[in-house]
Amino acid sequence: MAATHRTAAKRLAAGITAAAACAAALAGCATGETGGSAEHRAEKTKPRQGAPGPKKAKPAAPGTPIKLIGDGSTAYTGRQPNLPRAERLRPGQKPPQFVVFSWDGAGEDSQKLFSHFRKVAKENNAAMTYFLSGVYLLPEGKADKYHAPQHSAGRSDIGFNDAKGIKDTVEQLRGAWLEGNEIGTHFNGHFCGKGGGVGQWSVAEWKSEIQQAKSFVKGWKTNSGLNRSAPLPFDYDKELIGARTPCLEGKENFTRAASELGFRYDTSGVNNQVWPKKKNGLWDLSMQLVPFKGHSYEQLTMDYNFMVNQSGTATQGDPAKREYWGDQMRDSLLAGFDRAYKGNRAPLVIGNHFESWNGGTYMRAVEETVERVCKKPDVRCVSFRQLTDWLDAQNPKALKKLGGLGVGEGPKQGWESYLGGKRAPAPKGVPGAPAAKS
Repeated sequence: MAATHRTAAKRLAAGITAAAACAAALAGCATGETGGSAEHRAEKTKPRQGAPGPKKAKPAAPGTPIKLIGDGSTAYTGRQPNLPRAERLRPGQKPPQFVVFSWDGAGEDSQKLFSHFRKVAKENNAAMTYFLSGVYLLPEGKADKYHAPQHSAGRSDIGFNDAKGIKDTVEQLRGAWLEGNEIGTHFNGHFCGKGGGVGQWSVAEWKSEIQQAKSFVKGWKTNSGLNRSAPLPFDYDKELIGARTPCLEGKENFTRAASELGFRYDTSGVNNQVWPKKKNGLWDLSMQLVPFKGHSYEQLTMDYNFMVNQSGTATQGDPAKREYWGDQMRDSLLAGFDRAYKGNRAPLVIGNHFESWNGGTYMRAVEETVERVCKKPDVRCVSFRQLTDWLDAQNPKALKKLGGLGVGEGPKQGWESYLGGKRAPAPKGVPGAPAAKS
């Protein structure tokens, strides 16, 4: 990103420390090994093969009025194009295998990884979620507009940006949304640990952080002086329905705040590969533990955690081992995918950062995973918004049955029998609802 962000990122990377060896006893770590550590303290097209996915929504009709919001940083442009319409499973139908690729602190810098993975997504018929850090749309000269909870004005552990970085990031956000991807939030200053970290914030302080993250998106033109640029084509108050907290900390109070503000999901936790449930009124779409190739314990599906378990806190470890480390991450993600795909079909949730740790080997691992899974039959690589829409559209009884399957456990009697039975009537006024009695 901008020089200010690159400097901050380097400073932050130098101070990264590994978190606890196991996350809530889920990791099953072997003695002396570090597994399941918490998230870091910072960050030609072919037709799809296999079964068709859900129907695509029609783009807005030509001439749809654009309604500028506020200073024109954002605008309402109609329903998001290229967003699939969620469909309810038919009785006895095998569920799709959902895979979510998501990015923490998404911004475009000199590495151009945001634009690169937009291209990767399009080539593989995938949608992704980009969790924007609000300070990436706030210039260094306006840093004091950010008042982080329990910190002085103008403080941020990941720095701020400059005009070029803001312009480039906005361009990627605009294109990503128009392609059907989701723009979430990774909040702002990325404070972790003791001394005012997000894990110590109250519900009210989380609400302040969320409001500020929105304000930087809704006011990027005024703050940056880029008044002649095109607006972001969405209303962020409506677009923002979910998040991942920095360092996976502060989940309890964040979800309470998010639920009161109308969010629909959270992905700040660690879980096994099972079907999601609601907590505090939000879908719990936590990242998951997958088999860690070459080890006896499981690993969290995030690039940072692989790095910590391979090169420790050194972001640029032994060059001779980098190719192996990337292959190990890719093969571990694929092992988790296969376990779900051939078993309970639980959605696979993967989190990453736009980074160059260990020579960019983890970016290669993610790209190869996208290429290997997203075109398989019955696989849908989706954003969290799309997954949330699908979950909300399902028969609660079917979701309860899916939730009864363990890790890698497929129904012994087959899907048709397991999810068969009489279909619950659709709510009145929607397709499939019973006709009204005369």
